[in-house]
Amino acid sequence: MSRRFALFLAVIAAVLVALTLSNMRYSPWTNTSARSVDQRGPLSDAERANIELFERVSPSVVQVAARSAASNPLADEESGGAGAASGTGFIWDNDGHVVTNHHVVQNGTEVAIRFASGEVAQAGIVGVAPNYDLAVLRIKSARKLPPPVALGSSNELKVGQSAFAIGNPFGLDQSLTSGIISALKRRLPTSSGREISNVIQTDTAINPGNSGGPLLDSAGRLIGVNTAIISPSGSSAGIGFAIPADIVNRVVPELIKNGRVPTPGIGIVAASEAVSTRLGVEGVIIVRTAPGSPAERAGIRGVDFNSGALGDVIVQADGKPVHRLSDLTDQIEQVGAGKSIRISLKRGAQTRDITIDIVDIGRS
Repeated sequence: MSRRFALFLAVIAAVLVALTLSNMRYSPWTNTSARSVDQRGPLSDAERANIELFERVSPSVVQVAARSAASNPLADEESGGAGAASGTGFIWDNDGHVVTNHHVVQNGTEVAIRFASGEVAQAGIVGVAPNYDLAVLRIKSARKLPPPVALGSSNELKVGQSAFAIGNPFGLDQSLTSGIISALKRRLPTSSGREISNVIQTDTAINPGNSGGPLLDSAGRLIGVNTAIISPSGSSAGIGFAIPADIVNRVVPELIKNGRVPTPGIGIVAASEAVSTRLGVEGVIIVRTAPGSPAERAGIRGVDFNSGALGDVIVQADGKPVHRLSDLTDQIEQVGAGKSIRISLKRGAQTRDITIDIVDIGRS
């Protein structure tokens, strides 16, 4: 009898527990309204600075869409963008000039600009500089323009300082990414076959569509134009490159004024840095000179391919050491076409100095 009674009590207890749990879950007294929002503390100084930077600069950053006149925008959309290119640009001045990358507009004859407000305006190509992967557009018609992006100097940059990019990655509007300056004085090949020297490397996320957008310092000043990434997948892998603001500030006024930028040179073909390293030579090895060039007229000698003997090696330009080709082109560009530069040539054990004219080799 006691065993039956104990079993009965166990069943009753189980039923009571089940009812209790059911009431806890479905009780009419359970609060089913939305929870109140917990108040947060004030934003950090860094967060406020980031927000202020984006709100101040982003209206001056635009999306650039270029296509050929023969292409069909609807067909381009269906084919995933074939025949059209999209990137980023930014307001350069109060006259409606927009700076972007050359590779964003190089295959386009018609260019449209979309502002942060959503307004769309047509733009014309004022000039391009493939050697620097830069292009200048001018907005044909728009309402009141946003202010130009403030200009900084890339010469003041330090590795480790903060960097910010505003752009349109993958066609998305107005994206802000941040990181640091990872390295300076990088060299970046361009589609024209020349190298851009003193390029900025950053781990700030730069993706397709960011091309032509501004790289900013923490004060919101332009320190570079985002142009490329190194990534097997095509997405940001922490190695992005930007054309330095000091180069941009030299090239863009030339494009606005003349539609092109002179390509200063002395008319040489130089060996690669890898060849110089293998031969244990410090300087720029002259492979050959261009016919009729200042280098040929000055008697600069290239490699003797019959004997394999080296000719002249440029070891100094404008009083500064030349370790690699970018050192030489940097000095030549700073002096400029139409002027002369003094260079030091090493031939065997002998070193001599000559003064040589700089010409616009882009016209030849």
